[in-house]
Amino acid sequence: MSTVQPDLYAQWRARHEARRLLRETPGAPAESVLQSIWRHQRLRRDDLRTLDGRPLRILHPGFWNREAGPDFRHAVVQIGEEPARSGDIEIDLVAANWRAHAHHDNPAYTGVILHVVWQGEAGDRPTLALEPSLDSPLPELQSWADSPAAELWPAALQGACSAPLRALPAGHALDLLRQAALVRLQRKAREMEIRARQAGWEQSLWEGLFRGLGYKQNVWPMQRLAELRERLGEDRPSVVVWQARLLGVAGLLPADAANHPLHPHLRALWDHWWRDRERFGDILLPKSMWRFNGLRPFNQPQRRIALAAHWLATANLFDTLETWFTAIPGASLLAALQPAADDYWSWHWSLFSERLPKPQPLLGEGRATDLAINVVLPWFWARAQAGGNAALRARAEEQYLAWPAAQDNAVLRLARQRLFGQPSPRWLNTAAAQQGLLQIVRDFCQHTNALCADCLFPDLARAAVSGK
Repeated sequence: MSTVQPDLYAQWRARHEARRLLRETPGAPAESVLQSIWRHQRLRRDDLRTLDGRPLRILHPGFWNREAGPDFRHAVVQIGEEPARSGDIEIDLVAANWRAHAHHDNPAYTGVILHVVWQGEAGDRPTLALEPSLDSPLPELQSWADSPAAELWPAALQGACSAPLRALPAGHALDLLRQAALVRLQRKAREMEIRARQAGWEQSLWEGLFRGLGYKQNVWPMQRLAELRERLGEDRPSVVVWQARLLGVAGLLPADAANHPLHPHLRALWDHWWRDRERFGDILLPKSMWRFNGLRPFNQPQRRIALAAHWLATANLFDTLETWFTAIPGASLLAALQPAADDYWSWHWSLFSERLPKPQPLLGEGRATDLAINVVLPWFWARAQAGGNAALRARAEEQYLAWPAAQDNAVLRLARQRLFGQPSPRWLNTAAAQQGLLQIVRDFCQHTNALCADCLFPDLARAAVSGK
């Protein structure tokens, strides 16, 4: 039996690197290489100067931002004799890219305190050129940037709480996270109870559900649609009428929709909205309120509004949720919130998308988990607390602490690395553990800088180790 040559992969990898280096412009590494160099501070750090000649000290390089905006967040730098400052870092091949990429006009970049480039002249921000500052020859750094070593989390970026947390047995660390998670549950419950005092328990839940469908990009326009629920539904409309009114008020029905005879559903929506839009003309939202960038197809606002329309047209949604909450453990919230198949939206991501090869549910397991943890269970906990029902309050907490993990995100990934020094400890496998991490970030990390200056959480972690 023939076998693969033992070093075949390594040889082909070396050839690939050589070919890639030949294709690149001499002296101009890929921006991803520059990001790895900055992240690991592969620089002669004692000799750094900005392009205008001022000494530069990098007290913390910041945290790599994989989303839109500056490349690194929450760095701490000291320029010249100025006090140390915390802010963002943007990395470009040349300084001219600051204006070429329109960073100077983008509000997301107003927090940039240092522009890091490969080479160039000083620009609109204090600027550091990496080319004369590397700690090794560029070809060596390019090869290193493609190796597993560049993917490892730099030990210097771990939080001050990482060492005492590592000293905790996993069970004790998990208990600490569960305590933080219950604080988060109670905080969300208080917010819903405050809203219920103003608008009633039912409206409080509706607004929470709508916000949960809005994600971080579209929370506020979805909140406004929920606030308009009673006016839009005073005549108990059908699902399609609910969809027409919500999409019309949201500004998400295209103006030329009446000219699309081959699109029966869109035409039906317009037939209803045509009759209603003057009646609701004083509450229309500008389309500019909505954010579409970075959203997956199934998270587009039009489709989430279509799901909300199904809920609103359901006369017994609250009875269904009550039954779910008091049912035997293991009952599915997803099944309780999942509407019947929609002739259009089960087959399309948006009003103009192609028909899907197979139907897709309007609500997925991940979003149902987010709604459970952030809306439904806090709402039931708040009602139990207001009614003095300790048994139901305990039931809400029990379900909350046992819920499987939700979808991961950048905040959680950063928190795990900072606090535990690893991307995903096996025991962090519940939504409550995730919520506990988020609460720690909210209570401590957001009130300090990347150096953990004056943060009390390391002391809390040490107290957990000592049992005091």
